[in-house]
Amino acid sequence: MNAETLITHLIGRGETVATAESLTAGLVCATLTEVPGSSAVVRGGLVVYATDLKVKLAGVDEDLLATQGAVHPEVAAQLAAGARERCGATWGLGLTGVAGPDGQDGVAPGTVHVGLAGPDVRTVRTLDLSGDRASVRAGAVSGAFALLGEHLA
Repeated sequence: MNAETLITHLIGRGETVATAESLTAGLVCATLTEVPGSSAVVRGGLVVYATDLKVKLAGVDEDLLATQGAVHPEVAAQLAAGARERCGATWGLGLTGVAGPDGQDGVAPGTVHVGLAGPDVRTVRTLDLSGDRASVRAGAVSGAFALLGEHLA
């Protein structure tokens, strides 16, 4: 689902969205806000590129980060929940992963975890993307939109 369709669905449902983004560094939120009328439903976004900001801004469990690293499905889930709670949104999207070209903490480039938190929803999808940094980041945005779209359609 593309950004325009997501915005249309959110407006129609009277719901809002917020993001907590690591590898995409705000690209999901920026893409959503390119759509005219998005201010009615986009609450905001947290750019939590640095690991310590995942804790401070999004409320990710510090012990989880210490034991599992920043690129883990549960981190994505907690980022999504943190975005939702801290921005007062119906839906939260959380993204963490490795854009490359090198791996991180033993995680291969192209590994992306997308979390979604919403009314009675807490889920994570793991993506295995290929290409350069820009391709991986673009694929992560598409993956986040697809996951949210499945719950709005």
